[in-house]
Amino acid sequence: MKRWILITCPLIVIFILSSYGFSLYKVTVPESLKIKEPIPVLFPQDETFFKNNLVQPPFVGSRFVGFKEALAFKESQGNYLAVNSFGYMGKYQFGVNTLELVGVYNMENFLRDPALQEKVFKVNIARNKWILRKDIKRFVGKYIKGTEITESGILAAAHLAGPGNVQQYLRSYGKIDVMDGYGTTIATYIKKFSGYDITLVEPIKNPRI
Repeated sequence: MKRWILITCPLIVIFILSSYGFSLYKVTVPESLKIKEPIPVLFPQDETFFKNNLVQPPFVGSRFVGFKEALAFKESQGNYLAVNSFGYMGKYQFGVNTLELVGVYNMENFLRDPALQEKVFKVNIARNKWILRKDIKRFVGKYIKGTEITESGILAAAHLAGPGNVQQYLRSYGKIDVMDGYGTTIATYIKKFSGYDITLVEPIKNPRI
């Protein structure tokens, strides 16, 4: 008899509590919070909408880290192993000539070494900053074709097309522009990567890894 009571009593208690549980703690959603019509996030049927509006690089601020990650996202979506159809390699899409210029000769090792790729990027920015130091001083704050010229925009464009081509663009006030193999121009990078604070990187003449 005692054993029967021990088994049945807990079951009765659970049944009673469960019968009241949902009614006692029922929550009413306010009208202002109810979704009354479909929105793209709930019904993602338009892939173009997401490609054009929602794919963005990670937000890591407006200083050097933010600059390099935004540039890397544009170049390779941050993929250290990326190699494009023109042979540019790594997260920041460096060409063989640029790598050899800063002291990197083994391209396979370069692709396999994220730390080396990050070091090369910073060294190359320092090199470009030295080459363009007079143009940075002269043109920052001015407008070319409606776009304010900033140091970060200049150095991003130098990463794309080389410092010599950027000098020609600035000194011709936009009349001489070049584009890469995919049609991206110096003007595009100057505008897209404007306004980052990259004073952390000092200009260095002929830096090497």
